[in-house]
Amino acid sequence: MSQQDKTVPLNICVLTVSDTRTEETDKSGNLLVDKLTQAEHVLLHKKIVKDDVYQMRAVVSEWIADTSVHAILVTGGTGFTTRDSTPEALMPLFDKEVNGFGELFRHISYEQIGTSTIQSRAFAGIANHTVIFCMPGSTNACRTAWDSIIEQQLNSNYKPCNFVHHVTFRPE
Repeated sequence: MSQQDKTVPLNICVLTVSDTRTEETDKSGNLLVDKLTQAEHVLLHKKIVKDDVYQMRAVVSEWIADTSVHAILVTGGTGFTTRDSTPEALMPLFDKEVNGFGELFRHISYEQIGTSTIQSRAFAGIANHTVIFCMPGSTNACRTAWDSIIEQQLNSNYKPCNFVHHVTFRPE
C-alpha cells in the first residue's frame, strides 16, 4: 500500500438532537459512531442535546473552536415539527454552506421514501475548517447519509475531491 492509499483518519464528533433519546436509545448516534470507527476515523466526542437552538449552538461552537475537530455529524431536528430547529441553530455558524449535501441526500432518499424526502432539511457547511453534516434523526436516514455521501467525502482517497484537505489544512 502506498502512502497515498493510506486513509487519513479524521477526528469526528457526533451530536444527537432529541428531546427523548438517551445513550441507551440513541440508535442513530450510535450507528454514526460505529460507521466512523469502522472507517478508521476517531470519535472525539458524542453528545445528546435537547432540540434547543442555544444548546445546539453551544455544543457545536465549542467543537468548531477546537482545532483538533475535523468533522461534526449531527442527527435530528431537521424536520418541520415545532421543535425541529437544527437548521436555524447551526446555519448561522457556517462560513460556507455545502448546498449539494442536502440536494444529494434528498435525491438518494427519494428512491427509499418517495416524496416524503421533501420534509427533510438535511444540510451541511464548513465552519473554522470543520465540516458539519446535519441529517434527519432516523437510523435509516443516517445510514443513507453515511453510506452514500459522507463516508466518501471524509475519505482522503476519494477522487476527484473530498473534504479531507479542507479540514486538515489550517493556514497560519
